[in-house]
Amino acid sequence: MKERPFVADMVKDTYVPRMFQVRQTFPRPRIEPEAIPGLIKDLLGEEKFSSRVQPGMRIAITAGSRGIANVALTTKCIADFVKSRGAFPFIVPAMGSHGGATAEGQRAILEGYGITEAYVGCPIVSSMEVKKIGVNEEGTDVYIDKHAAEADGIILGCRIKPHTAFRGPYESGMMKMMAIGLGKQYGAEVCHEAGFKNMAKNVPLFGKCIIKHAPILFAVPTIENAFDETCKITAVAAEEIEALEPDLLKEAFGYMPRILVDSCDVLIVDQIGKNFSGDGMDPNITGTFCTPYATGGIDAQRVTVLDLSPETHGNGIGLGYSSATTKRVFDQLDLASMYPNAITCTVLGGVRIPIVMESDREAIQVCIKSCNEIDKKNPRVVRIPNSLHLEHIMLSEAYLKEAEANPNLTIESEPAYLPFDENGNLW
Repeated sequence: MKERPFVADMVKDTYVPRMFQVRQTFPRPRIEPEAIPGLIKDLLGEEKFSSRVQPGMRIAITAGSRGIANVALTTKCIADFVKSRGAFPFIVPAMGSHGGATAEGQRAILEGYGITEAYVGCPIVSSMEVKKIGVNEEGTDVYIDKHAAEADGIILGCRIKPHTAFRGPYESGMMKMMAIGLGKQYGAEVCHEAGFKNMAKNVPLFGKCIIKHAPILFAVPTIENAFDETCKITAVAAEEIEALEPDLLKEAFGYMPRILVDSCDVLIVDQIGKNFSGDGMDPNITGTFCTPYATGGIDAQRVTVLDLSPETHGNGIGLGYSSATTKRVFDQLDLASMYPNAITCTVLGGVRIPIVMESDREAIQVCIKSCNEIDKKNPRVVRIPNSLHLEHIMLSEAYLKEAEANPNLTIESEPAYLPFDENGNLW
């Protein structure tokens, strides 16, 4: 990109307020990692689950593309259980079109989460091949991963969490893992073709067909607390998924973190990435929804993104819902990894490129300057590290009295100007 000194001149005198750090308090039930193997062993040791895995069976275990707490450990524990029954487990990436919609890319995502053959003790069978397993109630053909379809059984490893683009009784969880995750590129495309307006209908429509016609045995879903920690693990038999998932989703909603102020002029997000959310930054936190079919999060007039996480490998999906970003972000973008997911889900806004400024300071300044009807001498600015880790955030001085009055906010520092270096970047 060419330098644009005239743009820098336009914002150079824009005031960036002093900010202070606060600690947000949320409920924190948690399961310690060392307790997980015993918990899963006990859950699956119940007769209604253990009896479904017989010696000699080939069992596919799903693993998705989200940064789920303890995902490598829970996957290994499920595989260990299968082996203890004399069966033969293998891991199937169940992530729709993610990983650039390639077998290699999907395997790489799992390995990035620590799900390697050496760790889990069984093969990872990554393929984009699908096989028709039935027809749903509306007469549409339903396909899932070929290797999973041909296995003797499928165990769903997944997390239950509010979705970022639609609302319904089944959002991110067991039904979606089947309908879109196991469906690979083909299944994801078919399910998304009608748009997110119809996703609340299509996810269970396809999921119920898969339960009926594919060898789904049971699921081992997890729920996380506001600190990205495992707080619940349960087991759900295939025939109980439809009935039990809605209440598990409500429970997950109750543990969601949030920014404990309702609105701001500018939201600063230090990093976005697929390891934080499928949308790069979770709109349930940031308010940057890609569709009108879901609401929530902070009400921000402008959003600036300062960097990508290393774990996202250049996938800047979600950047398009920010107002401004940095040249550092622009230079890292891997469009080949961003576009397949956007095209498949039929929502293109997340891969658009916003205003690009040379430095962190300029990206923040252009957002403050372009806000309407605000106090430019005392703007309301919120800064978060990412949309997943929200215990410690920063607020501008305009929030000081509000923070002092909120029992769930603990002030941890005095107001101070952000520490920009000589190039205008934060350190």
